[in-house]
Amino acid sequence: MLSEEQEAELTKLARSKRTSVRLSQRARIVLLAAQGVQNKDIAEQLGIGRVQVSRWRERYVEAGLEGIERDLPRGAPPLKVDVQKLVELTTQSKPQAATHWSTRKMAAELGVSASTVMRHWQANGLKPHIVRGFKVSRDPKFVEKLEDIVGLYMSPPEHALVLCCDEKSQVQALDRTQPGLPLKKGRAQTMTHDYKRHGTTTLFAALNVLDGQVIGQCQPRHTHAEWLKFLRQIDRQTPKGKTLHLIADNYATHKHPAVQEWLAKHARFNMHFTPTSASWMNMVERFFRDISENRLRRGVFTSVPKLVSAIDEYVAHHNTNPKPFIWTKSARDILQKVIRANSRLSSKQNGTLH
Repeated sequence: MLSEEQEAELTKLARSKRTSVRLSQRARIVLLAAQGVQNKDIAEQLGIGRVQVSRWRERYVEAGLEGIERDLPRGAPPLKVDVQKLVELTTQSKPQAATHWSTRKMAAELGVSASTVMRHWQANGLKPHIVRGFKVSRDPKFVEKLEDIVGLYMSPPEHALVLCCDEKSQVQALDRTQPGLPLKKGRAQTMTHDYKRHGTTTLFAALNVLDGQVIGQCQPRHTHAEWLKFLRQIDRQTPKGKTLHLIADNYATHKHPAVQEWLAKHARFNMHFTPTSASWMNMVERFFRDISENRLRRGVFTSVPKLVSAIDEYVAHHNTNPKPFIWTKSARDILQKVIRANSRLSSKQNGTLH
């Protein structure tokens, strides 16, 4: 039974265009009930469930208008997450029989959902699934070698050539066990994951810092004998009046006594060695990355001669329109970055020990 005041209030809510659709519907339920309409008829008329009609009638009887204005609680109450414990577990522990936490493992550990774990990881900048590699050089002459090589890149000497030299060893001639399908609209190129090995070759390369030209040579091995053979090729293919500054890593074959003896007889060759564990200073590595990405990784080679032919073709094509790699970082900038990396690494190691 409704008073005139209650009926007017509910009618206003049911007809109002400003109130929410839910509240308007609940007001109509109560009004129809006051007219003696049964629950099933109200449900059919409003297109809702009979249980829903009964619930809001009871809510109005118990609390009046306030009872239908408040929404009923939905689902289980949200679990409170101990964020400090979550961060501590993520950064200072490992799950059993695993190397790192996943959202599901952490969710099972804390009794929450995986999406909750992910949300708090993102809020705290935690990415347990990612590991970043690093290598810090411990060469006692790091600064001296750094300044020497960067100086050659940024202020090359006059009447001289600066060549970045290295070998890309164990380049495999890989053939696929089955022919793949070519790229077409709506379908990516296919290639079997397994392969047949047909041998290997080693690519020796010297990158001219000035113009980006590459002197390349493929050989079956990479001992000091092959290195000497490559040095002789460099000697033949470079202008005789030019002094040569060769940048290379600390591989033992580059410092073999036979190599040292040959270099002593060829005074225009000047060797500059990168610091230990700092091959990234050698710009020929950029060329190796390009040839791997553009020609070797997805290539199919049924023999070593065909692999060598493909490499020679790539080097020749590169030399038709070479583009030099431009070195932009000064020795001071690099040194400051290395110092910061060492400092962070030392502080983390000390924190782990404590």
